[in-house]
Amino acid sequence: RCLPDLLVRDFEESLERLQFGYADLYIMHRDNPDVPVGEFVDVLNELVDKGLVRGAFGGSNWTIERFAAVNEYARATGKQGFAVLNNNLSLARMVEPVWGGCRHVSDRAPRQWLEKTGTAQFAWSSQARGYFLPEGERLKLGAGNFACWDAPDNRARRQRAEELAAKRGCTPINIAAAYVIDQAFPSFALVGPRTIHESATTLPALAVELTADEIAWLWGEDA
Repeated sequence: RCLPDLLVRDFEESLERLQFGYADLYIMHRDNPDVPVGEFVDVLNELVDKGLVRGAFGGSNWTIERFAAVNEYARATGKQGFAVLNNNLSLARMVEPVWGGCRHVSDRAPRQWLEKTGTAQFAWSSQARGYFLPEGERLKLGAGNFACWDAPDNRARRQRAEELAAKRGCTPINIAAAYVIDQAFPSFALVGPRTIHESATTLPALAVELTADEIAWLWGEDA
């Protein structure tokens, strides 16, 4: 349903379900590469003009190239462009897409682009579905939960997170969340706790501040 006319229909249905008169922030859930970016920009600006979107808008699971093309079109036409990217970003590289069409910005090149442009990034699965939990807790979740994350490079990152957590007096999953929050661009870690315990064990990440050197070391690269 990722077409400009259906976007408006689905957006209005969302407002109705939420019982909201407008949205402060709207993020398209998917891209459709078969549609020229200008068509999406035009329809999103119509929502702004109608007062239905009163803040920023952006895209989820968009490539950097298409995202940049949106803002090139917006500048050329004097319209509002994308302010928010909503791709996966975590200390574990997404080896296989969680769902079809999912995209990540965990590698160095897209992170450098986000820093250069100052683009806000809202990271879904910011804790890699619990990939950095202790082994016993990971076993309870089942190996299938981590099929899209498990790889030798990610295991090495988890080991480094465990080492740093021991030094900082926190848990590896707190290090993983802090890794997302403390990037050199506006970075927001989205989490989906299913229990009070998951909320309680996630919140300590807010007290962990990582340096640029630590972030580079965790990923396995030079600062």
